[in-house]
Amino acid sequence: MATTTEVDRMVELLGGKRRLGALPKAEFDFIPILRKGLPYRAVEAALVALDIPTSDVVRILHIPLRTLARRRQAARTLSTMESERFLRFIRVLARAQEVLGGRASALTWMRTANRSLGSVPPEELLDTDIGSLAVLDTLGRLEHGVYG
Repeated sequence: MATTTEVDRMVELLGGKRRLGALPKAEFDFIPILRKGLPYRAVEAALVALDIPTSDVVRILHIPLRTLARRRQAARTLSTMESERFLRFIRVLARAQEVLGGRASALTWMRTANRSLGSVPPEELLDTDIGSLAVLDTLGRLEHGVYG
């Protein structure tokens, strides 16, 4: 029985090879995809899989709603910066799924204020590297029973 890795979960959330245009086997394999720009169709696949409203994506990516709409209409790619922000969100969510035992639990945890993160929801910290590292650290502590 093969174990599902975080990268496998990330690829699944992003719609697989069909939507990504590649099949990453390790985090490092995402680098060329990010440099080229994450295909909007992969973003769309994640939104459907996670049942996330467009307003959340606008907040996560820090781009105007009109820009996102243009990306969707033209079936274009996100910029490198937008791609990194979105993949950061997907990466942390994949880790949360592993630690918390499922997608629904992970989404609930991501949206709930957390004292160890300054009493803000983890998803609000994912717009920076420092914030995402703090969220990943908190997930690691949860996994090892440091936080109850």
